Amino acid sequence: MESLLSGNLSLVIFFPLLGIPLIVFLSYIYKGSEREMKIAALAVSLINFVLSIPLFTSFAGGVPGMQFETKIPWIANLGVSYHVGLDGISLFLVLLTTFMMPITILSSWHAIHKGMREFLILMLLLETALIGTFAALDMILFLVFWEAVLIPMYFIIGIWGTERRIYAAVKFFLYSAFGSALMLIAILYLFFEHIKQFGAPSMDVLDFYKLTLPFYGILSPQGLLFLAFFLAFAIKVPLFPFHTWLPDAHVEAPTAGSVILAGVLLKMGTYGFVRFLLPFFPQATEKYLPILIAIAIIGIIYGAVVAFAQKDLKKLVAYSSVSHLGMVMLGIFVLNLQGVEGGIYQMINHGLSTGALFLIVGMIYERRHTKKIADFGGVAKVMPVFAAFFMLATLSSIGLPLLNGFVGEFLILLGAFEFNYVYAALGATGIILGAVYMLTAYQKVMFGPLDKQENKVLHDINLREILVLLPIAVMMFVMGIYPKPFLSRMEPSVEALLETKFPNTAVVRKLGDERPPEDRSYPESPE
Repeated sequence: MESLLSGNLSLVIFFPLLGIPLIVFLSYIYKGSEREMKIAALAVSLINFVLSIPLFTSFAGGVPGMQFETKIPWIANLGVSYHVGLDGISLFLVLLTTFMMPITILSSWHAIHKGMREFLILMLLLETALIGTFAALDMILFLVFWEAVLIPMYFIIGIWGTERRIYAAVKFFLYSAFGSALMLIAILYLFFEHIKQFGAPSMDVLDFYKLTLPFYGILSPQGLLFLAFFLAFAIKVPLFPFHTWLPDAHVEAPTAGSVILAGVLLKMGTYGFVRFLLPFFPQATEKYLPILIAIAIIGIIYGAVVAFAQKDLKKLVAYSSVSHLGMVMLGIFVLNLQGVEGGIYQMINHGLSTGALFLIVGMIYERRHTKKIADFGGVAKVMPVFAAFFMLATLSSIGLPLLNGFVGEFLILLGAFEFNYVYAALGATGIILGAVYMLTAYQKVMFGPLDKQENKVLHDINLREILVLLPIAVMMFVMGIYPKPFLSRMEPSVEALLETKFPNTAVVRKLGDERPPEDRSYPESPE
């Protein structure tokens, strides 16, 4: 059974690619008809989601190590292998990808008016690249998937976006490529360091965990490598002040691009911090924790304040991502069980709630061809079902109890309070500000006088659009009411990471641990 599921992970990674020749074939058989291609792409993505479910149901919750592993030599003389596997940190990001992709394809049914064949091919390529990024346990394999994500996303924004799409696509590509170049240099250093310390070449992530890198400041080997990885992941998250590409990419991208960008692609950065930066460079992480936490808190408050000032609904949701992902990073950087678990949980929550908000903005944009908040008002009177889903996504985004956002934010603030109550108080301001800008925007769009003729003739969402939003709505309640199946699978991996890499940091203690509290100052880094 284990070997079958090991193969199943590789099948989940590469199954979307099987849809590409099928779509090409159908495009020649049914010339002038896009319906068959769309059905094929949707079917392939749905089948892939079904194939990914055993990864969740068969995942051993009490085991901290990698599961469903496959390791095959690739470039043997360089220690490069096809090595994939999942633990409690990466499992839910793979599931999030397979869950969101069919929803995204279904949402694009009538939104893409040119090059449908190419669009669907790029979406399936993007799915494989994203899943591979979260599953890769070899640094070269990881880098291949990481870079592969850029190509389809660049074309999705650049071809199917709005007026300034070329500018947004190039800006997105250049920012990401700059970070990737720094990470490649750092990976090569780690490769030669592994040969130096162990006498054998390897690009395996788990082998790199065993490296001992000298640290005596930012100009030490570990300090410079830490900086290179930090910039690569901070750009992708994006953390303040590396966020400027994100609003442009979101606003100019088609709805499908925005949903995948916010729902899944940004998680590559937050995942990179947990999978690579923390375990590779623990001394540098501990040394610069105050700076890292300060950057996260600035992002939380700045993103919320700028979101409140937006007059464009899509740009408002885009800046909300800066704030929400700052909250994710706060949870990760406080280095305790509650905080890191909350950060990972909130990655999934953000993918669902912000993905739903972008879908909702896309639905109303298809009807009105405007995203300006001032162009709406009283829409709930003519679109009551739409208003209900919009309210649910809004309440999920601001963390209402019984919805998914509450669990993640509660755990993050719990972990932050355990670390330092000032950080928790500052982080909580993001939640308050989030409620202000989200509910204000909702009130302006949905309520008030229905005084514009264009809004009076709007029709409510149809069955296809309900089917797009309903699965996300269900998961919002499931993750908000019963988080145990998710947290129980995360906990062993998170606990093993913290206890292995940060054993002298008192904040690793579980809440309620009866051991006497130790001095919480940061340990001195070894000379």
